[in-house]
Amino acid sequence: MKNLLNLTIHELHELLITRKISSQELTSAYLERIREVEPKVGAYITVTEELAMQQAKNADGKLARKEAVTALTGIPLGIKDVLCTKGTKTTCASKILENFIPPYDATVVSRLADAGAVFLGKLNMDEFAMGSSTENSAFHVTKNPWNLSCVPGGSSGGSAASVAARECVASIGTDTGGSIRQPASHCGVVGLKPTYGRVSRFGLIAFASSLDQIGPMTRDVKDCAIMLKAIAGHDQRDSTSVNKEAPDYEAYLNQDLKGIRIGLPKEYFIEGLSADVEKCVKNTTEKLERLGCNTVEISLPHTEYAVATYYIVATSEAASNLSRFDGVKYGFRAEDFSNLLDMYKKTRSHGFGNEVKRRIMLGTYALSSGYYDAFYKKASQMRTLMKQDFSNAFEKCDVILTPVAPTAAFEFGEKASDPLQMYLSDIFTIATNLAGIPGISVPCGFDSRGLPVGAQLMAGHFEETKLLNVSYQLEKELQLSGRFAEI
Repeated sequence: MKNLLNLTIHELHELLITRKISSQELTSAYLERIREVEPKVGAYITVTEELAMQQAKNADGKLARKEAVTALTGIPLGIKDVLCTKGTKTTCASKILENFIPPYDATVVSRLADAGAVFLGKLNMDEFAMGSSTENSAFHVTKNPWNLSCVPGGSSGGSAASVAARECVASIGTDTGGSIRQPASHCGVVGLKPTYGRVSRFGLIAFASSLDQIGPMTRDVKDCAIMLKAIAGHDQRDSTSVNKEAPDYEAYLNQDLKGIRIGLPKEYFIEGLSADVEKCVKNTTEKLERLGCNTVEISLPHTEYAVATYYIVATSEAASNLSRFDGVKYGFRAEDFSNLLDMYKKTRSHGFGNEVKRRIMLGTYALSSGYYDAFYKKASQMRTLMKQDFSNAFEKCDVILTPVAPTAAFEFGEKASDPLQMYLSDIFTIATNLAGIPGISVPCGFDSRGLPVGAQLMAGHFEETKLLNVSYQLEKELQLSGRFAEI
């Protein structure tokens, strides 16, 4: 059964529909794997063994009857613990929601359940998705399966590490400023941030509502297309969900790349980019040219303002969204308070971690009277300029290629004491969220320590088909899929 742990969604689907294996056997193998490696990796906050086995049993019934079978029927998945799951704890890796059990499922969760997927549990993350290393969880850190002394990235560190450590076939993460793509790069898996509005955010506990997006983390690009097809599409319960039919992404994976223009933004190949990462991305460029693509230099002139813009917009929205966690309606409530205001103060002081409190304070300051125009308004104007940069760039190219992060995974504690250095980890991914365009991280090599490096590809709004097609053929050319961390 151990060999099953190396297979992709599409490979397992063939075994399931031909009844060579059962979902119950597959799910049992993954639960055993979790028991084996979870003490080392720490990818999960909650493992839902009973639920998983019941869903696997139901999937086997559907497979036997050949009834409502999809590519995800019977496939064991992990869900980032920021998405509401009815009857299962949803903590956001925060003490303030440590015992919160939602009364409903997020739309993405219900769509995966309708597709017949099996849920192994809820995955660790930076508290309220605020971080780049998964060191900010209130419960425990998650370790990188490739090197246990290194971070897996964040905030979807558990989602990336669980796939890399073979603790699930694929997972769901969220991306506010790179939180799918950066950990995907660090853990050697594929991670896609869809276009803003492509996937419903209903049931996602919000960090920054104009930036948050939900996406898949998988072993290869084909699996990514399968997962996106299952979760994409309009949802009336999310006012930001675009009423646009989602195509069959898998059907677009083998289109000719001859003449496709690959843009290389000069602002992304800068001082501070590690030589190993630059070498891997350069090799990726050569592979794309071999496939018939043409490379062109482009400019995204406002890139230098991306980090500052993001950390004003994101923290301002976080301060507003997290005001609901006050100890009154749900979640943690402090004890030994003297009045209502004292209860608010103690609940939020004890319930939130340091990084969350830091961002709430930054956002409150940026939105405060006398500073709104100088900070939030100015950041919103800069965001518009950055969006225009991408529009101009896509007139000269079809897809943009950049590094995902300046370095491969770094060691625990290396940046924890310096928030600015940690924030700069997302310098290449933030602009994608500000512009609302799709981006993907595809494994493209290894650094001198043997740690994975990802290449980032970006396309225009709702052009995931183009993005996945280029990524799929690049992946075949690089021949890196199927390599796993030895743990």
